[in-house]
Amino acid sequence: MSAFNRILLCYDGTREGQHALADGARLARDLAAQVHVLSVINNSTWVQGADITSAIPANLISDSVKSVLDEGLKKLAAKGIHATGHFAIGDPLDQIPHFAKELNVDLIVVGHHKAGRLARWWGGRTDGLLLDRVSCSVLVTMGPEVESREPEAENAGHAESGAAAPRVEHS
Repeated sequence: MSAFNRILLCYDGTREGQHALADGARLARDLAAQVHVLSVINNSTWVQGADITSAIPANLISDSVKSVLDEGLKKLAAKGIHATGHFAIGDPLDQIPHFAKELNVDLIVVGHHKAGRLARWWGGRTDGLLLDRVSCSVLVTMGPEVESREPEAENAGHAESGAAAPRVEHS
C-alpha cells in the first residue's frame, strides 16, 4: 500500500501548473491514488487596488477559475484519471493548506516558477511559507528547462534554426 493515497494537484493553467498536473497524474496513476485538483485565483492583488474589485463581476471571476479547473480535469480524463475538482478565490497560500486539510490529502503537487530575488521581493512572493502551513508532503515540480538563444549568436547571424524559444517570465 502506498504512502500517498490522496493527492491534491494544484493547477492554475500556467506552464508550471501544466507540469504539476502532468507529473502528479503520472504519480497518481502509478500509485492508484485518489486525485483532487484545486484551482485558485489569487485575489491578493485586488486588495491593493480595491477600487477595481467592484468593477469585476464575481461570476466572471468564478467562471474563469471554473474554466481553468475544467481544463485540468479534461486533461486528466484524457489520461484515464478520474479526479474531483475544487476551486477557490483567495490567496493560494491560504487555500491550498485549507483544502489539503479538508480533503485529508497525503501529498500536494505544485509547480514552481523560477524568479530572481528582486522579482520575488517586488511581487511579495513567499512560496516557502506553504511548507510551514501543511502537515503532508509537498512535491514541487520543475518541468523541463527551457533554454534561450544567445543574443551574440543571434546578432552575428549564427542562431540555429529549431533552437528553443526564449523563456518569458510572467509576474
